[in-house]
Amino acid sequence: MNTQIIFKSNQKSTERMQQIIHGLSEDELSKTIGNNWSISVTLAHLAFWDQRVIHVIETVKKNNVLNAPLFDDQLNDILAPILEAIPPAEAARMAVNIAGTLDRLLEECPPELIDQMMVVNNRLVERSLHRNDHLTEIESMIKG
Repeated sequence: MNTQIIFKSNQKSTERMQQIIHGLSEDELSKTIGNNWSISVTLAHLAFWDQRVIHVIETVKKNNVLNAPLFDDQLNDILAPILEAIPPAEAARMAVNIAGTLDRLLEECPPELIDQMMVVNNRLVERSLHRNDHLTEIESMIKG
């Protein structure tokens, strides 16, 4: 596993997110995309899942034990009404800021922790996979 390639992909997905949302209006951020979520809800969703990984890493640093329970996909549906309450521009800001924080935090992790996280769920480390899936949906809607 080449972690530098993974880290670079994560950084590129964060940069892509910034480029896509830069200059979008509140109306554009409120438009619905393929999964029946608005762009802002999708960005808040990404912020939530990136924040989850930050929490996992911080807990490992505190307790010296990796604990990353798997969550049911229903959590996305449960969170949707809460995420909808976040103002669109704030959701966009959170998504970019949290992604950037996580990118840096992952790069600072000891290789052993990265290996453990990859065994539990590669998407804990390869955040670009999740981000890029949703960013492609957002781009498709913006381009029409």
